[in-house]
Amino acid sequence: MTAERYNARESEPRWQATWDEKAIFASKNDDPRPKYYVLEMFPYPSGRIHIGHVRNYTLGDVLARFMRAKGFNVLHPMGWDAFGLPAENAAIERKVAPKAWTYDNIAAMKKQLKSIGLSLDWSREFATCDPSYYKHQQKMFLDMLRAGLAEREKRKLNWDPVDMTVLANEQVIDGRGWRSGAVVEQREMSQWVFKITKYAQELLEALDGLDRWPDKVRLMQRNWIGRSEGLLIRFALDPATTPAGENELKIFTTRPDTLFGAKFMAISADHPLAQAAAAKNPKLAEFIADIKKIGTAQSIIDTAEKQGFDTGIKAVHPFDPSWKLPVYVANFVLMEYGTGAIFGCPAHDQRDLDFVNKYGLGNVPVVCPEGQDPKTFFITDTAYDGDGRMINSRFLDDMTIDAAKEEVAKRLESELRGNAPVGERQVNFRLRDWGISRQRYWGCPIPVIHCPKCDVVPVPDDQLPVTLPEDVSFDRPGNALDHHPTWKHVSCPKCGGKAVRETDTMDTFVDSSWYFARFTDPWNETAPTTPAVANRMMPVDQYIGGVEHAILHLLYSRFFTRAMKATGHIDMSEPFAGMFTQGMVVHETYQKADGTWVTPAEVKVEVGGNGRRAVLMATGEDIEIGPIEKMSKSKKNTVDPDDIIASYGADVARWFMLSDSPPDRDVIWSDERVQGASRFVQRLWRLVNESAEIAKLAPATRPGTFGPEALGLRKAAHSALDKVSSGIERLHFNVCLAHIREFANALSEVLAKGDKPAPDVAWAVKEAATILVQLFSPMMPHLAEECWVVLGQSGLVSEADWPQIERDLLVEDSVTLVVQVNGKKRGDVTVPRAAQNADIEAAVLALDAVKAALGGKPVRKVIVVPMRIVNVVG
Repeated sequence: MTAERYNARESEPRWQATWDEKAIFASKNDDPRPKYYVLEMFPYPSGRIHIGHVRNYTLGDVLARFMRAKGFNVLHPMGWDAFGLPAENAAIERKVAPKAWTYDNIAAMKKQLKSIGLSLDWSREFATCDPSYYKHQQKMFLDMLRAGLAEREKRKLNWDPVDMTVLANEQVIDGRGWRSGAVVEQREMSQWVFKITKYAQELLEALDGLDRWPDKVRLMQRNWIGRSEGLLIRFALDPATTPAGENELKIFTTRPDTLFGAKFMAISADHPLAQAAAAKNPKLAEFIADIKKIGTAQSIIDTAEKQGFDTGIKAVHPFDPSWKLPVYVANFVLMEYGTGAIFGCPAHDQRDLDFVNKYGLGNVPVVCPEGQDPKTFFITDTAYDGDGRMINSRFLDDMTIDAAKEEVAKRLESELRGNAPVGERQVNFRLRDWGISRQRYWGCPIPVIHCPKCDVVPVPDDQLPVTLPEDVSFDRPGNALDHHPTWKHVSCPKCGGKAVRETDTMDTFVDSSWYFARFTDPWNETAPTTPAVANRMMPVDQYIGGVEHAILHLLYSRFFTRAMKATGHIDMSEPFAGMFTQGMVVHETYQKADGTWVTPAEVKVEVGGNGRRAVLMATGEDIEIGPIEKMSKSKKNTVDPDDIIASYGADVARWFMLSDSPPDRDVIWSDERVQGASRFVQRLWRLVNESAEIAKLAPATRPGTFGPEALGLRKAAHSALDKVSSGIERLHFNVCLAHIREFANALSEVLAKGDKPAPDVAWAVKEAATILVQLFSPMMPHLAEECWVVLGQSGLVSEADWPQIERDLLVEDSVTLVVQVNGKKRGDVTVPRAAQNADIEAAVLALDAVKAALGGKPVRKVIVVPMRIVNVVG
């Protein structure tokens, strides 16, 4: 038996080299076994991995190793989401080329990822900035252009004045650019869009079938798609107040029942009626110019102060020609949503109520809650948006909301103005088409050419890829491709005349919207996918990543997969069968008296009678312990994975990440618990070595029978095997680790007896130790390989089949029943599983707790619920 400590620093690199040499994690596309595709969201090559990466990739790695041992052809690849603005910023700050910066970072991060011991198929590695990758992305763009799924259109866009690029609405956070933090402006520009709205209904309905996705993610997507059923109403305009040529105002509403509570109309600054009115009203034109300075994202609109300008135009109520409603231009109405116009019913919409209270327009409630007296029900500062009966609504009075909606729809559908009905039922979606044009260099070039004679001309397929020039300068703001002296100047493929390339590049979310399909056959040089291979290996069985990507990345990927199906690159609609969103790694913060932040590595935390105290190790000065927060560079509460691996080893880091909390919740970094994980590693090492000594005494063949001690150990082993197997399948990793600890305790108890064991016990110890090593091998693969050698097993544990569960060992001989007296729990009783009711009653009535509860009263009845409860009625 060895008394040496397990040496992770020596062991881990050696096993990683062995795995690489044997290429045991490389999957083959012609493997006849059933496939299993596990994928973690690939990283941006920022230069360093963070501790969150360790958690994310360990989760997927445990599953990949387990499924490989279960006999599946596991596809577990890795690549790099490598385009994006940070590389350009680095080029400006460091005076290096974006390409060089990116590939240097990839090399550094790859080395770090390998040190974690991940079972990745590195033969499939690619970076999205490789021309061999984005060549195929350009091909798919052209296919989508031909299929009507990509178009160029003029749109109101969010403009980041610092990064000098367009942002999608989703990339605007609280009115600011998601990367730069600059206040976003509105600009009208031509840009390329993907027609995601063509799939709005399908994307919505298909969410019901994604039963292995978190409910919160599906809800976020439902809300973003935003299907609403309502009525399109054509309000007539009072000709005495209206600019020439304008005679009606169309609005879409989901609440036609509230028409009799209308107090105003509001239109977008970009509405044709607003533009016509502004042409004759300089003050209105100035107001419109001011409100255009905010972005187009809904989050901006919702939080901005409500502002309006009375145009003087009047709209006629559809049920009363004498009822005229003022038309305002308002900053909370967007042209992109609905018709760019609304009617305001302030009593039942908080935004509308805030608006009328500001401008003194008043309100009339038209829905009264059940049980309230309509005569005394009124609204002041809080709108009522609940259920009730109609009031103050003429022919709608006393109807339910649904009945009132139906009545309004029927009446307005039957009323004609000209040849069209005044009202028409419609379905609208909140989802907008995906604008993909970005005014930056480090992205996938959009493969079109602008010709003054032929207009927009696609780059011929045989001229792909359109590659980025490497001799670019960032000495001027804006897109370096626009400033390049030669790159954009080309001949038109149609007429041969002078033309220019498109200088916008694609949104980097395009790059990540199909990479999972490319992983199935990254060696295909002629097409984005090999359909037969992609159709067999897809969809991804288990996708793992942060919930922050619930809308952007996941929704775009679902659309792109459908677009690839429509253009013949794949034959499926959903890319991810299972989705798991892991929690973050968080850490308490440390701050000096002057307010500067201090890293955990600089702090020593002491625990004493007065609680926890932190001091700066360099000076001994007191440090304030702050709240637990997401790890961030700004607050310096980060932990360097390299430091942890150097100090404790990758397996300790992996074990801690899995054991501390459920994987979908945040994990609080704790040096004490990391040290506890390190101690457990050493304990397992000693336990396996001790078991190996006992195993030498085991008979070569399995004993015919097992005594109580051996049988008990075998039951513990197979119970743990069963629980860990099902736990990994459900991604309940922290529960799995608890079962492993429990099993290790059971094995320790047998070994602690110290006597020379009987042959059946020795055989059971050998089996138990082998099972134990295989159970923790997906979590701590390096330690497992070392233990596998100690046990004298052949080959690698990483290549071994998962142990078979002997189900008969899972059947318990006894059962514990809850004991109640007159319906109140008084204790438990353990009886043989085959015990008869009379025996159970006798055991229950003999319990001191039952006797005390009865207080000498006679027992009237004993009710036995098999395998569950015994209730004594006194």
